[in-house]
Formats: sequence, C-alpha cells, structure tokens
Amino acid sequence: MHRGAIAEIDLNCISHNLSLIKGITGRPIIAVVKADAYGHGAIEVSRRLIKDGVFSLAVAYLEEGIRLREAGIDSTILVLFEREGLSHIIDYNLTPVIHDLDMAKRLSEKADKMGRIVDVHIKIDTGMGRLGFQVNEAFDSIKRVLDLKVLRIKGIMSHLSEADMADRDYALRQIREFIRIRDLLQDKIEGVVYHIANSAAVFSLKDSYLDAVRPGLALYGYSPFPDPDRFDVRGLRPSLTVKTGILSIRRLSKGTPVSYGRTFITARDSLIAVLPIGYADGYARSLSNNGHVLIKGRRAPVVGRVCMDLTMVDVTGIEGVREGDEVVILGRQGDDEITTREFAEMAGTIPYEILTSLGGRSRRRYR
Repeated sequence: MHRGAIAEIDLNCISHNLSLIKGITGRPIIAVVKADAYGHGAIEVSRRLIKDGVFSLAVAYLEEGIRLREAGIDSTILVLFEREGLSHIIDYNLTPVIHDLDMAKRLSEKADKMGRIVDVHIKIDTGMGRLGFQVNEAFDSIKRVLDLKVLRIKGIMSHLSEADMADRDYALRQIREFIRIRDLLQDKIEGVVYHIANSAAVFSLKDSYLDAVRPGLALYGYSPFPDPDRFDVRGLRPSLTVKTGILSIRRLSKGTPVSYGRTFITARDSLIAVLPIGYADGYARSLSNNGHVLIKGRRAPVVGRVCMDLTMVDVTGIEGVREGDEVVILGRQGDDEITTREFAEMAGTIPYEILTSLGGRSRRRYR
C-alpha cells in the first residue's frame, strides 16, 4: 500500500464553478492557480481553465510560472509576488506585478538590455499593508512607470484585506480608493484592466467587479465565507476528494492505550483501523482525538495522536470493515460528507491551508 492519500480532482466541477462566476460577474476571469492551484495541480487545472476561456492565469512566484510555460501553457500568466529573477520573467514571457519603483527600474534596465518590451501589472496597496504602491503615492509613481518606455502597463490591481468580507465597510473603503485612483489615471493611460475582486467579492460586492475578477478558492468549489449562509454560494461544486485505505485492523481490549503519549485509552473492547497517512502527508496533528473520517458511509473518529506516518480511527460498530477498504478523509461518501470548512475547523485552521497541504501532498487522479 502506498503511504499517504489519493486526491481525486473533478475538472468538470472546476469548469462548472468558472461558468458560475462568469455568469454572476459578466467579467473576464483572472484565474488564481498559485500554490499548485490550491493543491489541485496547476498544470492540469490551468489547461482546463484555458480551454474554458479564462482571460489569464495568476501565480505567486517565478518558478510556478516557468513550470506552466514548460508544460506548454502559452496564455498570459501574472506573477504576483516575484521581485528577483527578472531576466527569467522576460525570457519566459511572464507578466510581473510591479510593487515599487525600484522593481520597475530594475525590470526596465533588464528589458532594455535584452531589447524587449515587457507587459506588466501595477499593484496598489489600498489597505492590505503587504505589497504595492501606497495610495498617496500611487498616481505619481505610476506616471513615472509610464516613462519607462520598455514597460507596457496592461493592468492595475489591488488586494482586499477582508477576504471573507468580515468587515464589508473596510472592503468598500478599499474599493473606493482603488476606483479613485483609476479615475485619476483615465486620461494618462488607456487599455488597462483594473482588478481587485477576489472569491468573496464575487459573491458579495458587485462594486468590486471593475474590468476583471480574480477568483481563487471559489474556482475550486469552496466558499470563502466562515458562515455558509451569509451569502449564496450554493452553486459551487467542490472539486477535491481525498481518500486513503485501511492499512491494518486491530482488536484492542478495554483499557488499551493508542498511539504516542497514551492520550486515548479504549473505554471498551474496540476495533481500531490504522491508516497510512500522518502529519508528514498533510494530515494535521491537531486532528488527534479530534478528527473524523468516513468509512462505509459512517464517521469513524480519530483516536490517539496523529503520527508522522500513521493515524488510527475507531471503527467499532461499523459492520464489515476490512483491510484495504476505502477511507474518505475529505469529501463525500454515501450520504455523509466532510467538507473543507468542517475539516479546517477540526484542524484549527482555514480551508486554504487544508487544500494546499493535504491536496498538495497527495497523489492525484483527474476525472
């Protein structure tokens, strides 16, 4: 038996989610496929998204963009955070996001030496406090970038701080600041795509749509909101199911400790299934005595501490359990489902971390 889990990715669900977002916003889609498409596999996901007509892709760093190029993907690829490797950005025809004048000047010098014109997007910090031109300097700074003739501004973007819209007033303030700068630039620059909307804004802030939207989590079928009833995201279809199999089944007498530290001791004669997955595979140690898996459509609780390579679950009372039986860690089995939101709450984190860690470390199968 292989260690770890298998991640089954339904690309048809991703196509459905893309179509849903297009229908809601009526805007071109900049599809965020950073962090290996949130653990779903950037190459296969990007190929499907391009087939379905996305406007462009967005990755975090240079190496992610190079990997897509070397896989034969020739669409526009935004590189959101890279500040080094500028000659490689030019060589691979990637579109960097400019955060400050120093980066713009260095890129301009590289492009000039190579005899190239480079398309860029400009990042404005409207309240994230992370990267980008400060609002009070953005107008003058962008005019200076326009003077760098080998750089061609194709887009201007910002990033919403309240990704789950916990504070809509703050998000609206960011949008207003961004629109104010756009209006100031209208006479200075033409043909620029302005974008700020993330997955949460797609479903909650129509004012944010502007020229394009930039969804990530929602593309893969997951709600960006902690409260699933706050905004209507029922049309989203989760694209990931994570599975493993039972490695071994053990019959333990009442009073037997399970795993390190004896944090669980059987309160009855018990049937314990050992799974070939642990925290080295992205199954969080915080799920010790806290998580659940699905076996034969029923919930089996995690017992004892999650180990580096193994996890134990109590299958006492689940009829007909055998070694090799399918175990669903994330997703649906029968009439029950462990959602990404529920899994994240059990693990004490957020869905993004679950997808990128568990999905990213599993062997993938596409359908």
